[in-house]
Amino acid sequence: MRGFLTFLAAVAVVALGYWAYHQNIQTQQALREVERLQRAIVGERERLGVLRAEWAYLNRPDRLRELVDLNFERLNLLPMTPDQFAVMDEVIWRPEVPDTLEPGVEDVLFSASEAEDLP
Repeated sequence: MRGFLTFLAAVAVVALGYWAYHQNIQTQQALREVERLQRAIVGERERLGVLRAEWAYLNRPDRLRELVDLNFERLNLLPMTPDQFAVMDEVIWRPEVPDTLEPGVEDVLFSASEAEDLP
């Protein structure tokens, strides 16, 4: 009986050792994956910075003005005038929400108005 318990203890130690080794390997793989993702994020942030700089460079007012002058007739562009902008009296405002609403309706209206603010 004593030999059987010793054998079971040895098997348990080997099994737990294998489990610990397996967990160690999985942890190392996860850490390598995290490092790879962090390097990818840094690369994408640098790429995004370059794209933002290019966008700012391409949207310079003097460059856009030159493009407008070059393509004025071909695109049938018109110069901007102050009457192209609306005045506050022409803006259509949303109606006020009545104070006497059923319970729960305010939450729906609030979530719908939040969705409009998103791009």
